[in-house]
Amino acid sequence: MTDFYFFSATIYHAEQLAVLINSAYRGASSKQGWTSEADLLEGRRTDTEEILKLLADENSLLICCQLDGRLVASVHLLHIDHQAQISMLTVSPQYQRRGIGKMLLQQAESIAQRSWSVTRFVMYVISSRTELIAFYERRDYQRTGISIAFPEKPDLWVFKVPDLRLELLEKIIVINGANNFAPLPHNDPIKS
Repeated sequence: MTDFYFFSATIYHAEQLAVLINSAYRGASSKQGWTSEADLLEGRRTDTEEILKLLADENSLLICCQLDGRLVASVHLLHIDHQAQISMLTVSPQYQRRGIGKMLLQQAESIAQRSWSVTRFVMYVISSRTELIAFYERRDYQRTGISIAFPEKPDLWVFKVPDLRLELLEKIIVINGANNFAPLPHNDPIKS
């Protein structure tokens, strides 16, 4: 039987999270999965320092997923005003196409609703990643028509293609009835 365990990351998870996120977004290992940005950007998606900054922010949560005791997925939530921004949804390339990303996104939305009483979710997706946008559209995210230039971070990445843009997607939640979500536990450091 497969046991999924979702929990909120702590500083003890920062290095493992950086490795996981980079393995899914960039480099040769990312090409095993369908979420790779390796053909668009060279370098890393994040680093341990950035993860530690996110963990220190009181409006930020990093949600992790363990499968049979192994860290296989994560997502970042940022509370801004009355909405939650979702970013860095990551599933290890060898565990993609098993429904983990869908489950993690549902968990992230539930946690944001419970923690911050938000009913609007936003995210930025590379506009040329049509298959990724379609994944989110199947989960009721809608294209807004708003886009911004992909940020430059030469200490982490360089562009392989010109004019990369990020498109804003949004999802509005209508809440009917009571909130029945249980608290999300913190746990000890993840063991590989």
